[in-house]
Parts: sequence; C-alpha cells; structure tokens
Amino acid sequence: MLAAFFMLLLALLCLFSVSPVYRFSTPTPFSGPDIYNPYSSLDSLPAWKRANFHTHTKVDNILNECPEYPAAVLDDYKELGYDILAFSNHNQLTPHPVDRSLQINVYEHGYNLFKFHKLVFNPSKMMLFDHLLPLLVSQKQWQYDYLSRNADFIVMNHPDRTLHATPRSMRLLTGYRLMEADSGAGTDLARWDEALGAGHYSHCLISDDCHDSGNHRKIARRCSWLHAASPRYEDIRPVLLSGCFYSTRIPDFGDGDWEVKYDENRHLPQIESIGLRADTVFMKLSAPASIEAWGQGHRLLSRSEGDSFEAPLAADEPYMRLTAYFDNGVVLYTNAFARFDKSESETPYKESPHEVNWLLTILFNAVLAAAALLFIRLGLRLVPHKKSKS
Repeated sequence: MLAAFFMLLLALLCLFSVSPVYRFSTPTPFSGPDIYNPYSSLDSLPAWKRANFHTHTKVDNILNECPEYPAAVLDDYKELGYDILAFSNHNQLTPHPVDRSLQINVYEHGYNLFKFHKLVFNPSKMMLFDHLLPLLVSQKQWQYDYLSRNADFIVMNHPDRTLHATPRSMRLLTGYRLMEADSGAGTDLARWDEALGAGHYSHCLISDDCHDSGNHRKIARRCSWLHAASPRYEDIRPVLLSGCFYSTRIPDFGDGDWEVKYDENRHLPQIESIGLRADTVFMKLSAPASIEAWGQGHRLLSRSEGDSFEAPLAADEPYMRLTAYFDNGVVLYTNAFARFDKSESETPYKESPHEVNWLLTILFNAVLAAAALLFIRLGLRLVPHKKSKS
C-alpha cells in the first residue's frame, strides 16, 4: 500500500508540472541618457507611513499559519507603530477586521515544496494551481505571467529562502514589480542585484512574513516606509509602483522585553531627504550611519560615514542603490536609481520577451503525461486485492 501510494504521488507530481517551455531573450543591463528617480514625488507632506504587507493570521479553515486572528495581529502591529498592515494568507483574501476602507486585497500564492511564493495584489481572480516542484524557469515564468494578468502587480517573495532560486532564474524572470530582497540572514541583497544587473527593474519591499505576532522574534523585524497620502489602497498603489518608499531591517530590540521593543520602534532612524540633482544621487538621514552604494554586478561602488550621502551615477553605470547601517543595528535600503530612456517609457521596468518553444513544450508535457499514466498503472497494480473464496 505504501508503494502504491508513492506511485500515485509521483503521478500527481507529474500532473502538477505541466507548463509551456519558453525561449528567453538575452538579458541586457539598464542603459540610456536619463536616470529614473523613484523619489521624484517626495515632498514635505505627507509623512512616511510604516507598512507591513506580508502578514499571516489565524483563519477559520484547516490550514492555519498563525495562532492569532486578524484583530489581534492588527493590535500587535499598531502598538509597534505601524500605519499600514496587509493580511496575506495563502490563497485566500482576508477581510480587514476593523475598517473596510483600509482593506488591501492581497494573498500569497504557492504551496510548492520549493517555497516559490508570490504576493498577489488586488487580484481579479485567484489561481489555486501551483507547480509542486517548480524546477524550470519556464514554470516560474508562466506563474508570473498568469498572476500578473489577473492582478494589479506581483511581489517576488523571499528569493534568498526559495530553493532553486538560481542566478540564471534571477537573470531571466520578469513579470513581478517588487521583491522581498531581504528575507534571510544576509544584508547584501545579492538576489536583487542579480535581477537588477540583468535589466529587470523592481523595488525592494521587505516585510516580516510574520506567522506569530505574539512572538517578539517574529514581529517588527522588517518593514517599509511609504510616502503615501493615506493608508488606503488607492493611495498606496501608486507609491508601491513608483518606488517612493524605503525599507528597514530591525533588530529584536529588548530580546523579549516588550517595553524596550516598543520604545526603540518609536525612535527608528529615517530618511529625511533623498533624490537626484542632475546625475548626482543624494540622501540625508536622521542619524549617522555607514552608507554603501551598490551597482552593476553586485559591486560596492563606494562607502562613507555620516548622516548624508552624495555621489554621481556614472554614465556607464546602469544603476545605484543605497544601504545604510546604523549603530543600533537598523539597516535601511533605498530603491534603485537606474538608467533608462524616458522618451521610450516612464520607468526602467519592462517585461523581457519570452516566446513559447512549441516543440519542447509538446515533448515536455507528453513525457509528463506518459510518466503520470505509468505511475498510475504501477500504483494500481501494487494495491493488494482480496482473494475470492472458492
């Protein structure tokens, strides 16, 4: 019976692997006479709003990912100074527990074994299908294509914790607008640089991915700061797409002492001003920090100390992004200033062409179908049958 069950699992795995096979275009770095400034709309008003867009809660079904219901999770985040909270449970939309005008329709797509997950914002319909073992870049790309056609935009979740997120896949995949670039142990954001270096523009939106808001180690560890007029989705959406926000990685202040955690989270360092003067990127911080500028090829362009930064983006440098390390352990990430041609598009974002390779698609799916039938037949043969009495 165990062997038969295993055969049927293999058949199911084959059936949940069907996909087109694509010919991907050659990646090209950012280029052009202009520099995209994600902070071009920044002014003195409104103030930065603290947000977390990847949050799990308890729900009334079998698959629960958190011990607390949405109302309790909302209270926990508000007490730590958050203005915007989205509930992103797997494959379902979760209503806002208090104010429907603050509803953000978003869900996390993916149950696969590789943790290839996406945040899907404001979907017109929900996709339940998932490749259980998304080994092929084409399988991942098909999911982005389908999801982005039926939603406002997609976030690539935790690529540094996704199995088989290879440098090649980061150089080829398109269709997402934002990335959880910091979700692991490191702060170098290598996966984001792999994509940016291939000319795939996205913004760095990091969140807690919290599964237990009552655990001091899980809550208020990562967040983004939006320059939005209000916490309503109609004001949040254009900010997320334009990039007028920054993200912070935060220590577990107090290590279990909640009063210390509350107090430290009320006094986090912030960006006071950031932007572009001609070809020069500048930033002013509320506290001194070690500031790093990163560019093409995951290359450290410069490092400086203090509460301000200023450096030109060289004509042959495709992009620049900044990271600031503060003495209290907070790490701050800006979005990328990237070269492009504004006569061709409003932003550097573009989807790289990928045509279906029909021959490989037919062969690949025919092999999967044949293998599924073989595993089903073997499984049925292995099922023990009762002998009839003579």
